[in-house]
Amino acid sequence: MNLVIVESPTKAKTIQQFLGTDYNVRSSFGHVRDLPKTELGIDIEKNFNPKYIVPLKSKRVVSELKKEAKKAKGVILATDEDREGESIAWHLSKVLDLGTPERIVFHEITKSAIEEALKNPRKIDLDLVDAQQARRILDRIVGYKLSPFLWKKVARGLSAGRVQSVAVRLVVEREREIEKFKPTEYWTIEALLKKQKSDIKFPAALIKKNDKTIDRLAIKSAEDAEKIVKELQGAGYQVTEVERQETKKNPLPPFTTSVLQQEAWRRLRFPAKFTMSLAQKLYENGYITYHRTDSVNLSEQSLLTAKNFIEKKYGKNYWAGSFRKYKAKGRTQEAHEAIRPTDPSREPNAPSAKDDAAAKLYGLIWRRFIACQMSPAVFDSSSIDVKAGKYTFRANGQILKFDGFLKIYSLLFQEITLPEVAEKEILDLIKLSPSQHFTQPPARYNEATLIKALEQNSIGRPSTYAPILSTIQERNYIAKNEEKRFQPTEIGMVVNDILVKHFPEIVDIGFTAKMEEELDGIAEGKINWTQVCKDFYTPFARHLEKKYKEVSKKEFTEQKTGKQCPECKSPLVVRLGRFGKFYACSAFPKCRYTAPLEKNVLGIKCPKCGIGELVEKRTKKGSIFYGCNRFPKCDFALWDKPTGDKCLKCGSLIVEARRKQIKCSNKDCKFSQKVTE
Repeated sequence: MNLVIVESPTKAKTIQQFLGTDYNVRSSFGHVRDLPKTELGIDIEKNFNPKYIVPLKSKRVVSELKKEAKKAKGVILATDEDREGESIAWHLSKVLDLGTPERIVFHEITKSAIEEALKNPRKIDLDLVDAQQARRILDRIVGYKLSPFLWKKVARGLSAGRVQSVAVRLVVEREREIEKFKPTEYWTIEALLKKQKSDIKFPAALIKKNDKTIDRLAIKSAEDAEKIVKELQGAGYQVTEVERQETKKNPLPPFTTSVLQQEAWRRLRFPAKFTMSLAQKLYENGYITYHRTDSVNLSEQSLLTAKNFIEKKYGKNYWAGSFRKYKAKGRTQEAHEAIRPTDPSREPNAPSAKDDAAAKLYGLIWRRFIACQMSPAVFDSSSIDVKAGKYTFRANGQILKFDGFLKIYSLLFQEITLPEVAEKEILDLIKLSPSQHFTQPPARYNEATLIKALEQNSIGRPSTYAPILSTIQERNYIAKNEEKRFQPTEIGMVVNDILVKHFPEIVDIGFTAKMEEELDGIAEGKINWTQVCKDFYTPFARHLEKKYKEVSKKEFTEQKTGKQCPECKSPLVVRLGRFGKFYACSAFPKCRYTAPLEKNVLGIKCPKCGIGELVEKRTKKGSIFYGCNRFPKCDFALWDKPTGDKCLKCGSLIVEARRKQIKCSNKDCKFSQKVTE
């Protein structure tokens, strides 16, 4: 009997069903070796060789796999086909002393794919292993060398990451753009027009003056708008041009990892980490192809299957007429396929009624794949230009003529019907409407847009986007606001500023992208991994040693206030801790007085002790809650923000709830009320 080793028990169970009794399929439960937690674990003095250990949690698994390997006729390593999977296979070969075992890869867990892989085994790709090893070593160097610097110069418990710190920088810089943003006033003018001897009305926007396009911000004030309105008084409105044409909207490519995470957030509000855990289950149970990919390639078999399904289900006019093949922008890692269903005939809701979230994600993947091979949507588009004196107005319309791929994959569009008019036709003006607008600041990142920014800037890889977002939230460097958009925390901004000022190469987007290119070069066998590590570490170590001497802790963590400590009369300062700024006595540790900053005080008396005031606080994971400022003497706390009002039914505090509601903080009181605008 042959032993087949994969990473997860679910994957093992699925593959075992396909292979039968001639094979024994076992799981390694992920990585079986790693760098030690208590030390750097890298020989930085010589050749950067890592010191791998078998963690305690993996020792029993390794022991069992060794027993099975001894009994087996042969050992086949069937871990995932990316760098991470190749690395796990290599570690298994070392810890089980397998020599040169057979290695098989497959893009989907189906019977045909597994059987085909078994016919074409290969050796472990050491270039891929080296690329993954280099990434791990570089990340370990930054984490283990730079984090102690932050402990000493800011606060204990902080950490830095080679890629995560760049992601934090994106969020911080966006926040500062918003803070510096000054809105610009501008006006638009719309004419409501009507066909003569008809009730049909339609709006048209002012676009030209003297046949020259008016810039969006050209009408700067109410006075400018009013001047134009006066110039239009008494003007005749005549159609000068009518254009009608058929336009087509083509379907979007199939999903890559990053686009799946973005769309799952936009359409389902699934965070990236949750999306990847669901995709992992769907892949391991054989519903979708491998879910970590930056490729939009599709196999010939999948294209044919999609064609047959579309023609049978929706009709021949819904198939594109030829196979649609897509090409990814930029570099793609390894020869993967896009994310797609393994069997297109398995329609949505197939995964499991018990796991509604997985079914929703499968439905999204299925629809995106089927849609990418369908006909374009066809619109009847029209535009009408209307001349009024020296000004020109334009009305645009569109009507959906044939839904095509929109039948199963919806996209936002607006149907606008314009009346039939002829050139030189005179129209009646109903009214002119000047409207005031202001330019808007750039939007804060959400899950989808931050992942898109990471991908556009070549920061990380498909497998790392979700961990990046998860890590920087767990470290309390960024947090989601009420609109589910990312904002940097106080400590996040301070840590970012330190890194930008003193370690610019660590948080430089271009430098990080260049490192990704070098890792790709290692994977392709073009670059030596130890040289990449050496070229990074040598200048970094010298620079770090220099900064330990130059940087003062007080520079970033302490501000004078001009106030006195109420307990010992020593000067009061604002200090920065891991979870934000607070008042502290400068005589610490002799005096341990602390207090929250005024901006965090809500001005509401604590209902439990009647002495303290409620303040905004954060948990270790960055979540906001509200508690008494006399903690630990008083432990009153709420998750919802108190309004300051009291419930008329029971006298407890009224708090803000979701969906524009207020409710009583007393769980036994059922009072709630919708807030009207």
